[in-house]
Amino acid sequence: MIDKQQIKKEERAILVGVIQKDQTMEQVEEYLDELQFLAETAGAITLRRFTQKLLRPDSKTFVGKGKLQEIKEYVLAKKIGLVIFDDELTGSQIGNIEEELKVKTLDRSDLILDIFARRARTAQSKVQVELAQYQYILPRLKGMWKHLERQGGGIGSRGPGETEIETDRRIVKDKIALLRKRLEEIDKQAFTQRKERGEFIRVALVGYTNVGKSTLMTLLSKSDVFAENKLFATLDTTTRKVVFENTPFLLSDTVGFIRKLPHHLVESFKSTLDEVREADILLHVVDTSHVQYEDQIGVVNKTLQELKAFEKPILTIFNKMDLYEQKYFDEWLTEDVKKDILNDLYAKWNRETNNNCVFVSAALRQNFDVLRESIMEKVREMYAIRYPYKVMHY
Repeated sequence: MIDKQQIKKEERAILVGVIQKDQTMEQVEEYLDELQFLAETAGAITLRRFTQKLLRPDSKTFVGKGKLQEIKEYVLAKKIGLVIFDDELTGSQIGNIEEELKVKTLDRSDLILDIFARRARTAQSKVQVELAQYQYILPRLKGMWKHLERQGGGIGSRGPGETEIETDRRIVKDKIALLRKRLEEIDKQAFTQRKERGEFIRVALVGYTNVGKSTLMTLLSKSDVFAENKLFATLDTTTRKVVFENTPFLLSDTVGFIRKLPHHLVESFKSTLDEVREADILLHVVDTSHVQYEDQIGVVNKTLQELKAFEKPILTIFNKMDLYEQKYFDEWLTEDVKKDILNDLYAKWNRETNNNCVFVSAALRQNFDVLRESIMEKVREMYAIRYPYKVMHY
């Protein structure tokens, strides 16, 4: 059972990243930017980052002894209560680091699980998160004794069960089996509900986390859908019936993707991602203002390929164009130059997507009519393919 204990407000944290042989400093800094956003989403304040260039991480403490000593001195001086590593740690590494630093230590997976535990609302997502937590714990039991005895609350403490359960491998395995069985039952119910939606064309919003999917869902469906400027604002799939010009379809918002998403989390959320697999049309939402938006597109496309959903009809929605212009247009640019920059952007992605893209600002409702028409065109095409002798109308 997930501990409902609230996050301690403004937990002071530092971030640690290792620059490995196939990475650049710029890449690692961008990963740490995202880790900082994750930490803020979980309720932490990041005071500093530590990085180290290594051919391979240290098997005992992930970073070298000198770097660990440097971290220790800073932790003591600034009264840091939380150290977060950007990569996945083994149980023994966590145990060794905590023994040296005398503070709570998390890795990226543990932090994401903590956020998921806080965000879970439905029975399905709660079971999915709990299953992922036990799968995370199982291979780490031997080296995580102190790590699992955290009773002080705060980020990373929303783990399942009590200390005896967490340290007993057999009981953890039994719990995993029980949760999988329960999830199968919930999945069957969800599958039945999806089948009962009838012959409507199904459209799913997909994309990297925090790109504006829920805001678009609200605009397109004219219903209140939870959205905020934090990662994983929603875990549960929301489906609404939408009618454009007398043509109905079902629109679903799905959990955002992210790089380095723990495998066991993807596995646990397989049923939620079934909404993507079973959709007829995908709306891939992109935060065009993000400095690494092309990398984020790559992460989403790779995930869609893993889900065997990449061959579906996809409309790419380049969102937050207002922020893109704020970021890249200064007061010295003439209107003609601005127009040329935007035209180059449009031309590039029209080529890349075979003219299956649209550029909008959901926050300002810019180009919203074009978006509606683009979606409507794809929905009508799909109805014509599936029901060639039947006219669908509301």
